[in-house]
Amino acid sequence: MGLTSLSATIINPANTRLRQQVDFLVDSGAVYSVVDKKILKKIGIKPHGTKRFFLANGQVVERQIGGSVYEYADEKGYAPVIFGEKNDSNLLGTVTLEALGLVLDPLQRKLLKLPLVLGALTR
Repeated sequence: MGLTSLSATIINPANTRLRQQVDFLVDSGAVYSVVDKKILKKIGIKPHGTKRFFLANGQVVERQIGGSVYEYADEKGYAPVIFGEKNDSNLLGTVTLEALGLVLDPLQRKLLKLPLVLGALTR
């Protein structure tokens, strides 16, 4: 598992003028991104549901989930966002990285462009 940190912008997809710069821990072991719910509320992102998640210690927690546009290094992508509660870290997960066309190199602890491959249809 690789870890690094970065600053990225989250954007309300319903009103792209509403945005916030966020400092994230990038964790190659995290699937979804987590942002403090106070930040999400400030830019008008609303949850559309609740899901159960397992923590590293085996504990099960419920968190609200919604969607956000993410922007980093001139790349933009849409991905789910978990509404972080007290003591949750702002995490940038692999689903968001893939939406941005990026991948974390766990050895160098830096982001690389993800080779984007389309499958060919044959007839």
